[in-house]
Amino acid sequence: MAIDTSVIGVERGPWTRTWTSDDTLLYALGVGAGQLDPTEELAYTTENTAGVTQVALPTYAIVLAQFGGPQIGLTGVDFTQLLHAEQALTRHRPLPVAGSVELTRRVTDIWDKGSGALVVSTTTGTDPADGTPMFATRSSVFVRGAGGFGGERGPSGDFAVPERAPDAELRFPTAVNQALLYRLTGDRNPLHADPKFAAAAGFARPILHGLATYGSTVRLLVNAFADGDPTRLSSVDGRFTKPVTPGDELVVTAWQDGGTVTFRTSVGDQVVLDRGRVEFTA
Repeated sequence: MAIDTSVIGVERGPWTRTWTSDDTLLYALGVGAGQLDPTEELAYTTENTAGVTQVALPTYAIVLAQFGGPQIGLTGVDFTQLLHAEQALTRHRPLPVAGSVELTRRVTDIWDKGSGALVVSTTTGTDPADGTPMFATRSSVFVRGAGGFGGERGPSGDFAVPERAPDAELRFPTAVNQALLYRLTGDRNPLHADPKFAAAAGFARPILHGLATYGSTVRLLVNAFADGDPTRLSSVDGRFTKPVTPGDELVVTAWQDGGTVTFRTSVGDQVVLDRGRVEFTA
């Protein structure tokens, strides 16, 4: 059964997601906040410490957009062969630690990459009270074995890291139970918990969620380049290139040029998150 391209352009929604401060606290723990030192990053991990005001990590908006409500309606694929490929986020205003958002989702493209299909969808979030934009996300998933259907290959885009020493090298050792913790934010894909499902997908053991790597990376970059102020992040983009196993150490190499930070995340000599770019306001 071939991949169904008729879903392109179909808008799904709107639906409303509501979250609490507990949800944003759990997400922060899922992407490693306070894991190395529980007395650090308290603005992400607690709501009742003297002198600290809780703030939401900006990438929690992706969780709000991705889970709950109607999915993209993709059919004709083997879901054990589906991998998260790319993720982007644009924020129009800081995400509150608790609140509601009205969401709509649309598949914008399905590209034929030969060995697989790249399915691109966008989700926009607006304030239910007045309809003003809150954020937008773009997500791409690669479906192995679903290519060759005669579609366009799609754009490749230019990207290069600066030809100079990086401005920062940030390290974060993920916990061996990182995926079990992160899945509580909403992504219950068995690929990240069930050894038999992971084996069917070609992995020796369950792998870490791509968005856990993504959120951990952005957290490190906010701390390093925005003085720990997540409200300064306006956009972030990156491509997943290799799986991460819980317990791996993430190494984020970053180059700053004004408000733009270009980055890569690696495990050993393997780049796992590439073509990264984050924009910070002053």
